[in-house]
Amino acid sequence: MPVQRENQTLASITFQNLFRMYKKLSGMTGTADTEAYEFQSIYGLEVIVIPTHKPIQRKDHPDAVFLNRNGKYRAVLNEIKDANARKQPVLVGTTSIEVSEMLSEQLRQAGIHHEVLNAKQHEREAQIVAQAGRPGAITIATNMAGRGTDIVLGGSLENEISEHEARNEGHIDDVTKARLKSEWQARHEAVKAAGGLHIVGTERHESRRIDNQLRGRAGRQGDPGSSRFYLSLEDNLMRIFAADWVQRVMARMGLKEDDIIESPLVTKQIANAQRKVEAHNFDIRKNLLDFDDVNNDQRKVIYSQRDELLEAETVQENVDGIRGDVVADTVARFVPPNSVDDQWDLPGLEATLASEFGLQMSLNEFVGKSEEVDAETIERLVQEAADGHFAQRETQLGAETMRLLEKHIMLNVLDQNWKEHLARMDYLRQGIHLRGYAQKQPKQEYKKEAFELFSEMLEKVKREVVTLLARVRIRSEEEVAAMEAQERAAAEAQASQMQFQHASSGGYGADEEAQQAQAAAAGGDVFANVGRNDPCPCGSGKKYKHCHGQIA
Repeated sequence: MPVQRENQTLASITFQNLFRMYKKLSGMTGTADTEAYEFQSIYGLEVIVIPTHKPIQRKDHPDAVFLNRNGKYRAVLNEIKDANARKQPVLVGTTSIEVSEMLSEQLRQAGIHHEVLNAKQHEREAQIVAQAGRPGAITIATNMAGRGTDIVLGGSLENEISEHEARNEGHIDDVTKARLKSEWQARHEAVKAAGGLHIVGTERHESRRIDNQLRGRAGRQGDPGSSRFYLSLEDNLMRIFAADWVQRVMARMGLKEDDIIESPLVTKQIANAQRKVEAHNFDIRKNLLDFDDVNNDQRKVIYSQRDELLEAETVQENVDGIRGDVVADTVARFVPPNSVDDQWDLPGLEATLASEFGLQMSLNEFVGKSEEVDAETIERLVQEAADGHFAQRETQLGAETMRLLEKHIMLNVLDQNWKEHLARMDYLRQGIHLRGYAQKQPKQEYKKEAFELFSEMLEKVKREVVTLLARVRIRSEEEVAAMEAQERAAAEAQASQMQFQHASSGGYGADEEAQQAQAAAAGGDVFANVGRNDPCPCGSGKKYKHCHGQIA
């Protein structure tokens, strides 16, 4: 892969601050209750649980815990086979595509028809979900959420009618429609009698919300259903948070690979482990948001200024104000306010005014002729000269051109410096946590340094705008053409005068002899007054006593 230039961040924002930009914020989901604290603390939103239209008939069985994954997956396959024998539809939820493909391979070897719903099946996703409620249907899904449609017990009648219409070029008679409906009703009742959709979870997710999404696919609209999660001590969640005490219990009871622990106490402990992970992940998101809040305050300032520039017809007043500030700061660097003339650096001020603003001023001469001059007088003199210089440039360029130039330069300078500022903020945030080793609070240090960087950026923007406007020159088409012709002529002249020759290939000491000859021709003996420890005039780099002095 070829090495490319480093990417530069042009703009960045967290999801939280993006959502908080909206004046009205609300949402609806079936699994927000477990995240109520985060919604309240981040967005100021209360979570209200709306009761279901019909009573929930789903049976949520306690979690089944096994010693290792092999025992767990054998139990999962047996559960699927039992439900399939009863013609009960099964939805198997996995946490990874690898697990879903492994279960699919084992079911295929057992000769059991099933569907796999993961990122590789996105084209048939809607069709698979629509038929997942048919009698005996087995669907393996990875991170199953809403998927945009309900799993209807008995299969989707609307889908079936649509497919029939597609096969018959959009025509379907009432008799056929009634037949399809009666067949669907029979399947619907058969699935309800078998217990409804059965959910099998192969592992607990870090977040209870994801588990609730999977479990919530069964028992919709008052339908019957059931769910059970299968876990092992080798699962990530159990290994990190809940393995020790479960292992002690299983060892004390002498349980083996295929033995099962099934207890409401185990389910409760697992939910507590999930709460710990959720709290940890929330702390990470909250920490990121705390840092981005600092960027967000700066972002609002820059974007509001930029919007004002874009909407304004002219930015002349802004430029005049900026110019006054920049000139005052420049003068104050060399002629501090309320200072005596011994502290002034007038030559430095003259050089800076000439290089940055194109102002040629003889401040030393002015001070020498005047009897009483203070720092305020010099500042006023420089301000008047700057105003006159800009007025002269406006006369040369034209008022309309000057207004366009002011707006264009301000926008360009602001954008460029904001990009550089974002890069500096990224570098600052990457290493700010190291301040903790010095017993400092990283967030407070970040806020302080971010403010300093932002202030420096604003000052840099002001200075660049004024210096560019003071020195920019717009060339006419004739001047551009003349410059190009001049450059071509210079290149041709250089090419015609170019001579190629071999380097001199004199023998040993030839260069030294040539240097001596040149020195002698220049006048007199160059070795006449050389001390023994002085560098030899021949240019060898040795002392005289070790070079020509030794010969003498």
